[in-house]
Amino acid sequence: MDIIRIRGGRKLEGKIRIGGAKNAALPLMAASLLTSETLNLSNIPDLADITTMLQLLKELGVQESSGINTSNADGDKTLLTLEALEPEKKVAPYDLVRRMRASILVLGPLLARWGKARVSLPGGCAIGTRPVDLHLKGFEMMGAEIELKEGYIKAQAPNGLIGANVVFPTVSVGATENILMAATLADGKTTISNAAREPEIADLANCLKAMGAKIEGIGSDTLLIEGTNKLHSANHSVLPDRIETATYAVAAAITGGDIELIGTRTDLVKSILDVLVKTGSEVIESDKGVRVKNILGKIKGIDIMTEPYPGFPTDMQAQIMALLAISNGASMITETIFENRFMHVPELCRMGADINVHGSSAIVRGVNKLSGAELMATDLRASVCLVLAALAAEGVTTLNRVYHLDRGYERLEEKLSECGADIQRIKS
Repeated sequence: MDIIRIRGGRKLEGKIRIGGAKNAALPLMAASLLTSETLNLSNIPDLADITTMLQLLKELGVQESSGINTSNADGDKTLLTLEALEPEKKVAPYDLVRRMRASILVLGPLLARWGKARVSLPGGCAIGTRPVDLHLKGFEMMGAEIELKEGYIKAQAPNGLIGANVVFPTVSVGATENILMAATLADGKTTISNAAREPEIADLANCLKAMGAKIEGIGSDTLLIEGTNKLHSANHSVLPDRIETATYAVAAAITGGDIELIGTRTDLVKSILDVLVKTGSEVIESDKGVRVKNILGKIKGIDIMTEPYPGFPTDMQAQIMALLAISNGASMITETIFENRFMHVPELCRMGADINVHGSSAIVRGVNKLSGAELMATDLRASVCLVLAALAAEGVTTLNRVYHLDRGYERLEEKLSECGADIQRIKS
């Protein structure tokens, strides 16, 4: 397996172009199953998860072509064209689905368009149970018959899905996306209450509208969908990746650096930028994106609680913990979304961090410096947390199991190197 080696202690300065959002691109790709016409998606990031979704879609009869779209003023963007023909088998196999939890998002489109689907129970990062029961209960409300057998979800709606009032007891991004896509082809009106409000869901809804779907309440916690007989071709550009944006913003802060993030939007990352300002960084919005700097290198402790959007995202909890590990003072981070998302703590402590976990909260007492060490990544966000810590640490850090990074960060070593980081990937 590849490893990443980092020699820390360098201030990062320069510009980083932000790519398309992985968490938006994956459901958008799944939405191609809703129509026989082409869906053209631009600003697609080059990531392992995108490749996995493409492999899954091809398994389900989707024809794909890709290229570079140079017509956009923001620079070259990858253009992906998808055309979904009817597959012989409406089956999403275990070998593909186990690699990525977002694979469950093909269930709604398959069920809505063809009335049946067989999808393996999903895998992905081991950061909690993240059950799919909300997805399945929503489909049952819409008239589907659901059976769990031999590790697969078997869903049938031989007479088609029907509109329903779907009320989620807890906020779920994936369930909101799945039910939203299915409802576009259901018979009648569907209301999704307590819907997730993440920007990626609004991006999906806007794409579905461009495909002919009738959706109201976009951006709110109540979505109203009136089903239609068919959807058509559309062109859509994936929104900027807010987690990539925020991660590199933390890179500027943790190294006492100055980085301009190009091609992103501050409204997508307001909760994270607010935290960075409170910890001592300066945030400057520009027409190209946002600039984050912490030239004095001082970091203040702060208490944070992860929450559904527009609150502080769970996908940034690990990265902000790396920053607070070298703060002046104590901080408390409370994780309310996933019950097993502190797996990066032992590795940070190996670098000299002073962190104690008590249930769903972690007490972080800032230390003067971290030291390089040999580390093991456990999931996507934990792995980039350790990269950030290594950038600020004294000495050399070696990070193992970096395939996690390739799932969510495009050209990470190259982008950091261009800003002055001493980082290299060593092929196995």
